[in-house]
Amino acid sequence: MKKLYEKLKITPNDETLYNIAVSHSSYANEHKAKKDYERLEFLGDAVVDLVVADYLYSNHDDNEGEMTKVRASYVCENALYEYSLNLGIPSFIKVGHGEEKEGGQYKKAIVADIFEAIVGAIYLDLGYTKARQTVLDIIVPYIENPNITFFSDYKSALQEYVQTEQKSLFYNLIKEEGPAHDRKFTIEVVIDDIVYGVGVAGSKKEAEQNAAKEALVKLAR
Repeated sequence: MKKLYEKLKITPNDETLYNIAVSHSSYANEHKAKKDYERLEFLGDAVVDLVVADYLYSNHDDNEGEMTKVRASYVCENALYEYSLNLGIPSFIKVGHGEEKEGGQYKKAIVADIFEAIVGAIYLDLGYTKARQTVLDIIVPYIENPNITFFSDYKSALQEYVQTEQKSLFYNLIKEEGPAHDRKFTIEVVIDDIVYGVGVAGSKKEAEQNAAKEALVKLAR
């Protein structure tokens, strides 16, 4: 983990937190460990959202709607996955043997979640100020580079279309399957009682985005 600490520019006080942050539930189950990354990911998600929102508020003059779109773009799964890859995080991820055979160490959803888990670990171990600086160091260069975008907020784009056309919009969970460490969610998006898109992903949030993307493609025809 030393190389990761160097890239993050941190000196840990409690390395146990970081070991938990890179431990998938399949690994924790196999090794009879009591904790995996999920609680830290929950915390890190909130920290990343706050830091990016604060940065946009302080440095950009966009209105609420625009700031919401920009924030969504840079905290989406695609963006978090990219940050993780650039930090070399996948090489530190611990998964169980079964998950390893399925390439779990490099699955986008897992890699993205563990980025947030590490941020959560930094927050608990070194405090908000250090976590904030770490997030800014990693994400701001992407925000300020006009050649890099992580557009995936298809839900907002679809919502805008529906509001303009005065149509109703709903997302329905139609299937949830797989073991706890590798869930698959299938969600459909319904506009005026017609199914326009179906999305499948490892999280409900990403499945909704995929469904919205499919709906936008159909509406553009």
